[in-house]
Amino acid sequence: MSKTLTVAGVQMACSVGEKEENVSHALELLDGLPGGVEIACLAELFNTGYHLGRLAPKLAELAEPIPGPTTECLAEVARARGMGIIGGIIERAGDVFYDSAFLIDRDGHIVGVHRKAHLYPPERSHFQPGDSIETFSLCGITVGVAICFEHAFPPIFTTLALKGAQVVFIPSAVPVGYEYLLDLRTRARAQDNQLFVVAANLTGGNGEVQFCGRSQIVSPKGEVLAKTGREEGAVVAQLDLSLIERERRQEPVLSLLRPELYVYCKEVR
Repeated sequence: MSKTLTVAGVQMACSVGEKEENVSHALELLDGLPGGVEIACLAELFNTGYHLGRLAPKLAELAEPIPGPTTECLAEVARARGMGIIGGIIERAGDVFYDSAFLIDRDGHIVGVHRKAHLYPPERSHFQPGDSIETFSLCGITVGVAICFEHAFPPIFTTLALKGAQVVFIPSAVPVGYEYLLDLRTRARAQDNQLFVVAANLTGGNGEVQFCGRSQIVSPKGEVLAKTGREEGAVVAQLDLSLIERERRQEPVLSLLRPELYVYCKEVR
């Protein structure tokens, strides 16, 4: 018997630095999801918006621990709807800041935190990189998280697949002009590793750049199951998780890996 899972990528426009407004707006979008959604993913830094220059002077004010005010608010929604929620915020751990994603289960419990390990170059002046690539148990399945620029690193997704991930969620802030990367990489990462990928991107603008939206859900065959444009809202699809095993039987890529042949240079010339 195949197991199915209904997921959503929530695409929203944010006001930079306005946490209360953004969280309230995220709650409205979550409330508007159709019944039956089991896991919903919000975008990168959805509660603060994404503009490093404008966020930098207020990082200490805008950052929060996990658990903290934003996750506590979303935990109430998770319990009320019986739905897992993933979302990206600025995490404060002591005096250190991370670009992180939290995972809340349907009972409102935090089951994991992924700290962005591969920071986009300008982010390195503001955030500490995470130091692990882990999977998490969420709503009865095994999931992984990769945040925005981490989309560009195939080994992340292969590592998650080898650790048992069935779905990888990608909270993003991809701007206009980079749509081709969002489209190509989402399909490639899903098909290369024969798992489902859910990309939830920002839309709207931050006063300097416009975000491209195009949130999408892709199958282990690399097929786009659902995709949206620039409008706010959600992209929703039902995943047939048995497709993962079928694809891996047909083409046993992961089981035939030969890692002893692969070399990753520390210095790029």
